[in-house]
Amino acid sequence: MRSLRFALALPLFVVLAGCPKNKDDGGSDSLTRAEAQDALDEAKASGSAESLGAANVEIFTSFTLGGGLQKAAGELKAAIQSQLPCAEVTLEDATLTVDWGVNPGNCTYRGHTFTGTSAVSVEKNADDQVLVHHEWTDLSNGVVTLNGSADVTWDFAAKFRHVVHHGEWTLIATGRTGTGDGDRTQTPLAGGVEEGIRVEGTRSWTGQKGRWDLAIDGVEMRWQDPLPQAGTYTLATPFDKSVSLGFGRVDDDTIRVTVAGEKRSFSFDVTSR
Repeated sequence: MRSLRFALALPLFVVLAGCPKNKDDGGSDSLTRAEAQDALDEAKASGSAESLGAANVEIFTSFTLGGGLQKAAGELKAAIQSQLPCAEVTLEDATLTVDWGVNPGNCTYRGHTFTGTSAVSVEKNADDQVLVHHEWTDLSNGVVTLNGSADVTWDFAAKFRHVVHHGEWTLIATGRTGTGDGDRTQTPLAGGVEEGIRVEGTRSWTGQKGRWDLAIDGVEMRWQDPLPQAGTYTLATPFDKSVSLGFGRVDDDTIRVTVAGEKRSFSFDVTSR
């Protein structure tokens, strides 16, 4: 008997300390420090929403492969009620509706304490492939609020998870908002999924300053880190400049993010609070 175990849940709070690698102005076409900070903030906000959705997705992975749709949904209901008793869970056919935080008891999973509503439909449950559809209504962890949906496919022959999502989010502390989509594949790191995942794909969203398009190339994420430990984001910005965000480990608690434009680059050390 096999069950699903594949997750993405990153800490949401970071402390930034940045300084330019090149202090020369470089002309009007060069990346400014304000633009570099804005690009990092937008990527972090989008990532916070993705992290919340992915942590919520991970909850709905405890069922037997090939056991039928209604059986899978029933197993999910039992798993949620045993692990997160705060939830009110309703099961109809192969669809679960979960209202978070309406009952007493634990409501925290992988560092996220949930409120709002999730609806989950098991649409395919075969030995070689599983498809689960997720809907989020005012889903929140106290940091970001998320509305939207995701289709998550596990392909066991290819050994990857494919996530396609649409979401609208608001960072509660700042009011920064975004509406966007993503299409990504996720595979385990060399140490296995217990260590983290490698991500390839794209995310695009519209924020208060315009449209942002993000290409994800060889990004490695450990569960305990606030940002990727390796790989590159390439971000097309609304200020008509392409920006790369490169990630590298400084020590076990710190990630260095290098935000680079055509003529200038800035480094930010990011640590968990």
